[in-house]
Order: sequence, then C-alpha cells, then structure tokens
Amino acid sequence: MTHTNKTLPMWQVLACGAAIVTLSMGVRHGFGLWLQPITQAQDWTRENFAMAIAIQNLTWGFAGIFSGMLADRFGALRVIVTCAVLYALGLTGMAYSSTPALFTATAGVLIGVAQAGTTYAVIYGVIGRNVSASKRSWAMGVAAAAGSFGQFLMVPTEGYLISTFGWQEALVWLALSTMLIIPLAYGLREPGFGGGATPNRDQSIMHALREAMNYRSFQLLMAGYFVCGFQVVFIGVHMPSYLKDHGLSPEVASIALALIGLFNVFGTYIAGSLGQRMAKRKILSFIYFSRSVAIVLFLLAPLTPISVYIFSSVMGFLWLSTVPPTNAVVAQIFGVAHLSMLGGFVFFSHQIGSFMGVWLGGYLYDKTGSYDIVWYISIALGVFAALVNLPVKENAIERAPKTVAA
Repeated sequence: MTHTNKTLPMWQVLACGAAIVTLSMGVRHGFGLWLQPITQAQDWTRENFAMAIAIQNLTWGFAGIFSGMLADRFGALRVIVTCAVLYALGLTGMAYSSTPALFTATAGVLIGVAQAGTTYAVIYGVIGRNVSASKRSWAMGVAAAAGSFGQFLMVPTEGYLISTFGWQEALVWLALSTMLIIPLAYGLREPGFGGGATPNRDQSIMHALREAMNYRSFQLLMAGYFVCGFQVVFIGVHMPSYLKDHGLSPEVASIALALIGLFNVFGTYIAGSLGQRMAKRKILSFIYFSRSVAIVLFLLAPLTPISVYIFSSVMGFLWLSTVPPTNAVVAQIFGVAHLSMLGGFVFFSHQIGSFMGVWLGGYLYDKTGSYDIVWYISIALGVFAALVNLPVKENAIERAPKTVAA
C-alpha cells in the first residue's frame, strides 16, 4: 500500500498539537511547587525529590527516541494516546507513593515515558510532515509558544490546587486533566498511517541514524541542547526553594514561574518566526549567551520580588526559544521522514543536561547548603553553548543519488 501525499490542514495540526503541548508541558513545569510540600510531608531530602525529577527528565529523553521512531513508523495518534494514559497513571502514583523508590518509579519513570509521547519530538514530527518548509520554523514556534502558555496557565493553577486541596489531591486533579489529551490526539491522525500503511522512505531508520550521528553539525546541536536542559530544569525545579531559602514567599515563586511561561510565549514565537529569515545558528548562539548574562545580573542584584520578576521575564523570553530553531535545523539538514526520531535524539541530549541540572541542584544543596555552585556552572555552560552553535551548517545534507536496478 503506497503512502498518500495528502496532509492535514495546518490549522488543525497547530490547534491540536498546541493544545496537547499546552497540557503536557504545563503540568510538568509546575513540579517544582511540590518539592517542599512532598519532602516535608514524607520526611525526605531534597535530593530524594530531585533524583526522581532527574530520572523523569532522563527517561523522557531516552523514551523520546523510541516514541519518535514509533510515531514516524505508525503515526502520532497511537503514541500520544498511550502516553496520555501513562501520564495520568504517573501523576496518581506520584500522589500516593510512600517511599522514594516508588516516587521515582511513578514521578520519574512513568511520567518520563508519558512526556516522551506528548511533547515536542512527536508533535514536531507531525508538523514537519504536514507543514511546508516555508512555514515550518514558524509553525514550530507556535507549538513551542503553546507549551510556554501552558506554563503560564498551569503553574498558578497548580499552586491554587495545592493551597486549596492539598498536594495529594492536587496531583489527582492534574491526572484527570491529562486525559483531555486523548480526544485532541485524534486531530493529529495523519493520512497514510492508518490500517498499517506507512510512508515510503529513501532511508532506513539505521541509515538515517548513522548519517546524523556522524554529522558534525548534529553533534554540535546536541551539545548545545544539553546546556539548554541543564539550565531550564535546574531553574524550573529549584528556584522556588531558592527563593524561599532567601525569605521570599511561595507566591513570589509561583508568579516567577508564571512569568517565565508568559514571556516564553513571545520568545518561542519570535525565535520560530526569525528562523524563517535568518541563520538559526546565530539565533541559538544569542539565546545561550543571553541566558548567561541574565544569570550573572540576577546573582549580582539584591534579591527582591522585583528582581525575581525581571529575571523571570528575561529568562522566560529565552526559555524554550531554543526549541523551534533547533528542530527546524534538524529538518532542514536531514528532511522530515525521520524527524521525530532525530528530534528525539537531540532531545535526549537535552534531557541528560536536565538530569544533571536538577540532580546537581539537590545534591550540592544538601552538601553545601547553597545553590551557588550550580548557578556558576549554568553561566559557564551558557557561554559554551553559544560558541558551539556558531559553526553549525544549516544546508541540506548532500546524499549520493540512489541507483535504480534495471
């Protein structure tokens, strides 16, 4: 059975994809609000909580490779529906875990797998296959902006749920909300994937993977994305506790995370739009260097609610704005046939960085009583990422023409 050239309407892909990302990313961006309630109620250390979230990020990245392969092979619908169910189970298990090991299995492994199939790698694969190259970077920016809006929408909502119902019941309400992903997934049911039909491709999975892994620019993109994960997950998970340690109220932390989400709506959209008109490597380099500058100024300034809000707004503008240009470069270099899988590998590097950022935050805090060392590491890594993105080549890779047997 041959693959049809029909595609989904762009408005449908963006509406359903953006709504799925809004829910999935919105829920996970608020996990830092549970750090102190859970550790205090269960008498666990911050490292216990941080390790579970670190495992979540690592699992998310690793599972993203396989969810991307499955989505490229069988379509996104089945992957998204399965992972939405896992998301609900993971959040419910997170609420009732009685030991750090069980908490890691639910909050870490289950939710990590769930996020792999309900976030960018799979959604961007659908966008790549259904949106023309002339609008692809912009469309990816719209989807990333939706994830940011989810943070702006869901983080205050999660703070309200915790204060109103308690941390356990709040997680159950979130579990119910993730089930809304299932009907939205049917809007991403692509022609050519139903009934066992799959697209014809010029490359096998292994050929595409070997080509990418041996390509220098792909390696540099992975290195930069590692830094992105380190910075954003360290800040997202540990900043609420950092602010409380310095005498600021939980409301300041909730507003700060919401501001990150709000300004990231604009940052990701603008980054995606600029990616249609200028070199994406330069956009990425600017973003990473600007993050380092913002952190330096934040640490030097007196810590007040106003300084927190300014920092959060600036970091929000830079937060996930790396996502559209990074994935658009991958599509531009290698094409879209294996985009979910290759995006999954790049994102795995991001999640290794996330693991290191969130775990080191908890570990070094428990050892030193301070987050200072991790802030300094974040600054240095931002400069490193700015430099390694500059040599990236964005042109389509040159492949030898296929020979056709007589």
